[in-house]
Amino acid sequence: MTNRPACFRAAVLAAVIGVAATAEAGMYRYKDDNDRLVISNTIPQEATKRGYDILNNSGRVVETVAPAPTEEELAAREAEKQRQKALERQQEQDRQLLKRYSHPDQAVRAMHRKIRELEGLIQLKRGNISVISSQLDSEQSRAADMERAGRTIPDATLEKIRRLESQIRDLEREISIQTREINELKAGFEADIERLEEVTGKPRTITLDTLSSD
Repeated sequence: MTNRPACFRAAVLAAVIGVAATAEAGMYRYKDDNDRLVISNTIPQEATKRGYDILNNSGRVVETVAPAPTEEELAAREAEKQRQKALERQQEQDRQLLKRYSHPDQAVRAMHRKIRELEGLIQLKRGNISVISSQLDSEQSRAADMERAGRTIPDATLEKIRRLESQIRDLEREISIQTREINELKAGFEADIERLEEVTGKPRTITLDTLSSD
């Protein structure tokens, strides 16, 4: 077999590489600003936003590039993304809720217990207010008697009256805070109970308003 000159083999190889490169480069088919179909070996940047086809040397489509998303599509994608995140958060909250309670009635009983605890504290504070109010009435009555008799009210008595008044105000403020806590706690439990009914498909059988014993 006759060996071909090295220069001939190099020329053939270069030709093959050139053909392959041309085939890979291909052509672009797109629509211009006037909505006319264009085929070219280059593509304007604006046209890429409208989508285009990549053709091989035979004119066949080898790849289709979709149009860039519109602002409305981007907004819809973001909305869907946020919806999925909210769904995942809800699913995690449901898992945590079901770890605590397997039935809505369990949550109702837990709510009743916590409310009774807070109401018990409030009752104690009201009792303390009653005791302190009696002491205050006594000190104010003594001070009034001194004043009517033309005597100077001792600083210790005035200080005790101020201290008793301050203690009553503090207790009333604590009662107000705990009353608000009861309302917030009840609202939170009621939301959990309603969700448990949806997730488990089981309705509660215990009323929310009447505190039943465990």
